[in-house]
Amino acid sequence: MKRYSLLLLLLCCIANAAFSQTERSATFPDGTRIPAWFSDSSKTDLQDLGKQFVITKLGASADSSILQTAAIQKIIDLAHSEGGGVIVIPKGTFLSGALFFKPKTHLYLSEGAVLKGSDQIADYPKMPSRMEGQTLDYFPALVNAYGVNGFTISGKGIIDGNGLNYWKAFWQRRKEDPNCTNLEVSRPRLVFIWKSNDVQVQDVTLQNSGFWTSHYYQCNNIKILNVRITAPHEPIKAPSTDAIDLDVCNNVLIKGCYLAVNDDAIALKGGKGPYADTQAGNGANTNVIIEDCTFGFCHAALTCGSEAIHNKNIVMRNCHITNAMRVLWLKMRPDTPQKYEFVSVENIDGYAHSLIYVKPWKQFFDLKGRKDVPLSYCDNISLKNINLKCEVFFDVSPGDYDKLSNFNFENLNITAKNADYDKKTVKNFKMKNVVVNKKQLN
Repeated sequence: MKRYSLLLLLLCCIANAAFSQTERSATFPDGTRIPAWFSDSSKTDLQDLGKQFVITKLGASADSSILQTAAIQKIIDLAHSEGGGVIVIPKGTFLSGALFFKPKTHLYLSEGAVLKGSDQIADYPKMPSRMEGQTLDYFPALVNAYGVNGFTISGKGIIDGNGLNYWKAFWQRRKEDPNCTNLEVSRPRLVFIWKSNDVQVQDVTLQNSGFWTSHYYQCNNIKILNVRITAPHEPIKAPSTDAIDLDVCNNVLIKGCYLAVNDDAIALKGGKGPYADTQAGNGANTNVIIEDCTFGFCHAALTCGSEAIHNKNIVMRNCHITNAMRVLWLKMRPDTPQKYEFVSVENIDGYAHSLIYVKPWKQFFDLKGRKDVPLSYCDNISLKNINLKCEVFFDVSPGDYDKLSNFNFENLNITAKNADYDKKTVKNFKMKNVVVNKKQLN
């Protein structure tokens, strides 16, 4: 009987542990209820996207050495003029410069299809755009959608940025001038979606971008489902190839994705500069859920900044980390007023160099004559149900103008070469069942 009771207790403990790793909260970190929209990860079907415009039947060539920009854009414009539809890229490789999708048009990449970006920057004409927290004239992406509500990218095919020559040019410029900025070398993004609501990107592979891989600016209701995003970190590093950049976006679901790039996997942007919180075009990212994703090599799985003013209700849960430099990175930019609040990272396992990293980000900062340094805040940051091997457990050293408060660590099982931590860096730092190197922390 005693043996049976012990066995029953053990089974209950295992069941509780398993449940804690899969349960999904019904509320955002600030206590507001998560809408049912976030529970719907159904896929868009090709047959529901309207008339199909197969590019090889409408003037595009199957010759992968010929630039197809004009031919494909003509087909997009035709679909728009006929009331909408889906641009179908069939099996094969199609070379193109910047493409601009119009209202009621969509992009579908068949299995075996590759939409390949030109490696000549002249094929991406400068125009009003958004980069690194600034509104400026810049190069568009390979795939662009400005004001295209309901826009979808789907299919099993590939969008390839063909970025090698852009990467080489960047590293050559960095060799000539170690202080050169990211914008000094002309490079296109892979996908840029601006002022578009109800966007869904599913099943495709995005790879080898020249700059940021996918950038969503001033969008609401975005779903990114089962997308694979990659850019190499060896033998040549693909610089600044963030997988997903959210820039003033609300209601975002990122689910079932694989992300491995030579920069941040998911970065929350929104503006930079000493008066960024008062400038038009800047703003917050709110209500973001990242779940059931796997992260390969990246500078961080989830990053706030470096050009951000307000991120709220950000949840990363039920994810596996294989080789991130950091799980959570809060970039504290000394020239920008920032508030990162109600951020929760939960049900995570794997390996990363650092679990949490919070330090001043001083690259290219500029107070622009402002005498009083703006204050920045990290508040209500929660790490829960994490089983991780890492080099550094707690890499937190805020600047003089950074205020950290209400951090909650719960149910952490960490193996770390550097297990040091300093609770004095955070006002109201709570720990419950935190074990590092088999030692319970208080």
